[in-house]
Amino acid sequence: MKTPNWILSVAALCGALSVLTGAFAAHGLKAVLSSQQLGWIETGVLYQHVHSLALLALGLAVWAKGEMAFKSTAICWILGILLFSGSLYALALSGWRFLVFLTPIGGLSFVAGWLLLAKNAAQQGKA
Repeated sequence: MKTPNWILSVAALCGALSVLTGAFAAHGLKAVLSSQQLGWIETGVLYQHVHSLALLALGLAVWAKGEMAFKSTAICWILGILLFSGSLYALALSGWRFLVFLTPIGGLSFVAGWLLLAKNAAQQGKA
């Protein structure tokens, strides 16, 4: 039985990167970025933190049961981190306004992951 180590690995990397990004913005970019730009990074870090922890919990649950039904949830949350948090980081650092179109797609990926988690959990309960 193949365990979902990749979910745990991605969760750990996303968690570490959110801490590093938050610290770098707070200490290294505070004098360079506007308060609005720092706010975008702060929002990205918050959502990345939350979903890194959610991925960690999901990965541990899947690992304990050896069940891969929740893979779609993990993929949605990873896409959400990349598109939502990533677009906010890039917007703050580059000023490329077109990136704001990726942010809601990332937000929808987060929501889709939560809805898939609910659906899959309900189906698991019936098995």
